[in-house]
Amino acid sequence: MNEMDVEIGIIGGTGVYDSEIIEDAKEIKKYTPFGRTSSTITVGYYKDRKIAFIARHGYKHQIPPHRIPFRANIWAFKELGVKRIISPSAVGSLREKYKPSEFVIIDQFIDRTKSRNDTCYEGGQVYHVSTADPFCPELREILLKTSKEIGVPTHRGGTYVCIQGPRFSTRAESKLFRSWGVEVIGMTLYPEVVLAREAEICFVNISMITDYDVWAERPVSTEEIMKTMSLNLVNLKKLIINTIPKIPKKGHCMCANALNGALV
Repeated sequence: MNEMDVEIGIIGGTGVYDSEIIEDAKEIKKYTPFGRTSSTITVGYYKDRKIAFIARHGYKHQIPPHRIPFRANIWAFKELGVKRIISPSAVGSLREKYKPSEFVIIDQFIDRTKSRNDTCYEGGQVYHVSTADPFCPELREILLKTSKEIGVPTHRGGTYVCIQGPRFSTRAESKLFRSWGVEVIGMTLYPEVVLAREAEICFVNISMITDYDVWAERPVSTEEIMKTMSLNLVNLKKLIINTIPKIPKKGHCMCANALNGALV
């Protein structure tokens, strides 16, 4: 197996540690200028598409959100040849109509993290990459169409506010984010999305709602969250295995040219 011609990368978030859809799987380690990746990388095939899988928090969920080696993960995918990244993540809902067990294919984000390393260009060359529309429009449409076909409740568009973690929001913060018009809240989207843009890799996030955030002032038990997460993972697997064959081998978006005009 040539390790350098991977086409699609999947970054598994909380609860997403299962790479069983990958056939002819091989575990590899990649060493990057930014240290180790979150986990070993599983490389193999789904049908005729070569894919790679990284567990964002490690396979034992030992890496907290603010310690994830985002740069190493994206760098490793780039070196493997990855052109498209599908990035599922667990989120809380800031809107009544965005319900637990539903998915959101987000189209915007707000960064509320602190001091995360969010660029691979730290000197010598300076790029100001555009993130006006940070997610691949082609991948978003494919996921939205597929989710409708297979009956997975999915919202078109929404804003994800990324907080530092590992703590959850206060009620005041949660209500503030709602007043901004934000739909979902999580801890891991940033800087993953902008690093992918710097690497000129198509990137899409699948936000999987586990619960209502604290604004709702309703107690949520761990048991309820885990039950919802189990359903989310079943639907996520269905969505991914039905989406992968539909992804064109040649993209029709501008993601692969994200650095054009960005060099200072």
